[in-house]
Amino acid sequence: MTDETLAALSDTLFSVSVGLYSLAVVAFCAELAFGRAVAPARELVAAGGAPAGPAAPVAPGADDEPARARRWGMVAMGLTLVGALVHTGVLVTRGMATGRLPWGNMYEFGTAVVLVAVVVYLVLAVRTPALRHIGIFVLAPVVLSMVGIGLFLYAQAGPLVAALRSAWLAVHVTTAILGFGIFFVSGIASVMYLVRSRYEAKLAAGQAPLSRIVHRLPSAAALDRTAHRTAVFGFPIWTFAVIAGAIWAESAWGRFWGWDPKETWAFIAWVVYAAYLHARTTAGWRGRPSAWVNVVGLGVMVFNLLYVNMVSTGLHSYGGLN
Repeated sequence: MTDETLAALSDTLFSVSVGLYSLAVVAFCAELAFGRAVAPARELVAAGGAPAGPAAPVAPGADDEPARARRWGMVAMGLTLVGALVHTGVLVTRGMATGRLPWGNMYEFGTAVVLVAVVVYLVLAVRTPALRHIGIFVLAPVVLSMVGIGLFLYAQAGPLVAALRSAWLAVHVTTAILGFGIFFVSGIASVMYLVRSRYEAKLAAGQAPLSRIVHRLPSAAALDRTAHRTAVFGFPIWTFAVIAGAIWAESAWGRFWGWDPKETWAFIAWVVYAAYLHARTTAGWRGRPSAWVNVVGLGVMVFNLLYVNMVSTGLHSYGGLN
């Protein structure tokens, strides 16, 4: 195939992956629609008739999941897996067309970050089947991100700009992609934890109405554990990306750090995630307060991705945008 044909195939595969992820979102919605919202358990009554307190909320499992909902869930997972394979083809064919690593501009970088997030979700859902139920909350942002990337960040396949022609591209940018994709899933897990923990608190107090969607989420403890573990995994990767970026900056510009906007916000993101991991183990900050810190961290990461290339100017403003 010619380079032009490969580039066109990459663009086609991008559209196909968006379509597959969109179908997966529909299937996840069908799973929720056919799932069963179980009424809160009655209060346990101790000997003598005194209430022993409300029963703890139980996470959904196989026993309360109708067969039709399970089938839709499996269809959604299958579509997500096929979508991830096609999504991988987007970057592979783009790299073959350009003869370089396919993350030399914002379009390619964003596409790779979203792929990492989908793969992380698939791994988590396979290892812990209950986490399948957050699929709609992962895949819906994935679809929106892909549509936004295609509409606003698209760049024609071509050679790297001079500033990126370095072996450090394979080290610094690759680790930044991995860290961002992992934090993407961690942030969503924290958002779902905030929703589920509030629901469980109201349920325990007898104040929560039945909610088919929230009931289908994993338990608050499982979501909090997922958010924490993925952040623990992503933090050293992001740390290495920041350090590698500083080394590349010294090689390219003669200084390790210059408070360029991209450098500044990368460091701010590092500080926020360090604060989250610390807060997660600090009395008084565990639970909802630390989860909010993790959500702020995701917001900083998104701001860092979009702000430098679309608003500010600096040494890192070479994302392929006109």
